[in-house]
Amino acid sequence: MDPSDEWKREICIVVYSTSWCPDCTDAHKVLKRSGFSYQTIDIELVPGADDEMKELAGGIRKVPTIIIDSPGGRQILIEPDSESLYNLLRSLH
Repeated sequence: MDPSDEWKREICIVVYSTSWCPDCTDAHKVLKRSGFSYQTIDIELVPGADDEMKELAGGIRKVPTIIIDSPGGRQILIEPDSESLYNLLRSLH
């Protein structure tokens, strides 16, 4: 990682998704282009991940659910469209 990108380490992104979800695929594309590191949790493969996602999202079970922890606080995105996700990630720069 470029030393000028040190601030990106302060941001933790977790994506709850499934392999068959087209919105999840779109979210992963946006995240990859953003340059941020992120963790993917497939709710169908990881035991307990579905319940964890629902708890974080206030009982809602929709994918993708994206949790972004940054110095500015926590944001929970439920089924964000690509443009909204892109704009949010840009605002974190």
